[in-house]
Amino acid sequence: MSRLGRALPIAVLLSLRCGGPPPKPNGFYIAPTKKPVARSEAVVDRRPGKLIRSEPFDTKVPGSVAWRILYVSTGLDGRPIEVSGLVVAPKLPPPPNGRPVVAWAHPTAGVAENCAPSLLRDALDSIPHLPALMTLDDVVVATDYPGLGTPGPHPYLVGESEGRAVLDSVRAAVQIPKIGASTRFIAWGHSQGGHAALFAGELARSYAPELTLMGVAAISPPTDLAQLLKDDLDAQAGKVIASYCLWSWSRVYGAPLDRFVEPAVLHEIDRVASVCAATEGEAFRLPLDSVALPADFLSPAFYTSSPWQRLLQENRPGRSPAGAPVYVAQGTDDAIVRPSVTADFVTGLCRAGATVRYEPFPGVGHMRAGRVSATSAIQWMTSRFNGETAPNTCPPL
Repeated sequence: MSRLGRALPIAVLLSLRCGGPPPKPNGFYIAPTKKPVARSEAVVDRRPGKLIRSEPFDTKVPGSVAWRILYVSTGLDGRPIEVSGLVVAPKLPPPPNGRPVVAWAHPTAGVAENCAPSLLRDALDSIPHLPALMTLDDVVVATDYPGLGTPGPHPYLVGESEGRAVLDSVRAAVQIPKIGASTRFIAWGHSQGGHAALFAGELARSYAPELTLMGVAAISPPTDLAQLLKDDLDAQAGKVIASYCLWSWSRVYGAPLDRFVEPAVLHEIDRVASVCAATEGEAFRLPLDSVALPADFLSPAFYTSSPWQRLLQENRPGRSPAGAPVYVAQGTDDAIVRPSVTADFVTGLCRAGATVRYEPFPGVGHMRAGRVSATSAIQWMTSRFNGETAPNTCPPL
C-alpha cells in the first residue's frame, strides 16, 4: 500500500443543505420505550411496517399534505428496528378503491445519523416531479433507510436492509388515516435508491406478500458493487462512496478492514463518514476542506478476501427474480455507475425472463439522471398502475 497522497480539494458546499449541515434528529426519531410517556405510544406491536408515530409538516407542493413517520422494520439480525421517512398525499378525498403508492428510495446522502432526507427543511424537493405525482392522485412514501435519522450504523448499499425498509414504508403509509393508500405500489429509486428499489422487488413476495408490487423503477442503480469500487477509486465521488461503504460494512457486518488499508486511511474514512453528502452538477460535495485519499488506498486483495468478496456478491441485485416489470434508466455519460455495467445487468434480467424497459439517456451523467428520467419513469409507473401491458425492450430469447 502506498502512503497517503496529496489532499484532493473539495468545494465547501452547504447551500444545498439549507445554509448548513442537517440538524441532529430530535425526539420524534427516538422510538418510545416500554414505559412510554403517552399510553398511545406504547410499542406493543413490533410487526414489520407498524406505524409508530407520525407528525404533519407544511408542504409547498400544491394540493398535498405531508407527514414525517417512524415505523418498524427488520434489522439484519432479524430483530425489530425503527426507520423514519416521509409520506405525501393529495388533499382531496381518495377514490373508493384507494390510491396507488410510489415508494421513493433516495440516492446517497451519507452514513451519519443526521443525513436522513426527512431532517431537511426542503426534504420534499429531493423527490423528483412530486407535484406531478400529486396530480396523478398517488401517495408517495420516502424511507430514510435504517440508521439515517434513527440510531445507526446505516447499512449503506446493503440490499436486504434497504429493500425491507422500502417495503415496510409502504406498509406504514397504508396506516396513515384518511389518505387511502392502497397496497398496490411501485418501488422507484435513483443511485443508492435504485439499488434499494431492485432489492425491494426481489424481496416483496417473501417479505411482504400482502402488498401488490406493480413494478420497479431503478435509475442509475449500482449493481456490480465490486466493479463500482474498482471503477471509481480514482475519482472524488468514488472515494466518498467507498468511504461510506467500507465504514458501514465494517460496522454492520463486523468485517475487518485494517488488513486492506493503512491506519491513516482508516482515520480519513472515519472523517468522510462523519459528514453528509450533497450534490452539485455531477459531483459529490462534502463540507470538508479536503479528502485525503489516494486512488490506491484500498488493497487489491480486498476484492478476493473473506468476507468482503462474499458480501459484495450478496449485495449485488439480480441474483433473485425481479418480482415485477422493471424500468431501468441510465445516463450514457455516467462516470460513477458505468453504462456498460448497467447494460450487462439488464442483459442478465432479460436472460432470467424479466420484463424490462431499458432507457439510456444520451449525454446525461449520474446526478442528473434522476431528474432527467423522471417524466419517463412516471409515465411508465402510471401505465403499470392502470393495468396496461408492460413494454419489453429485451431481445427475443
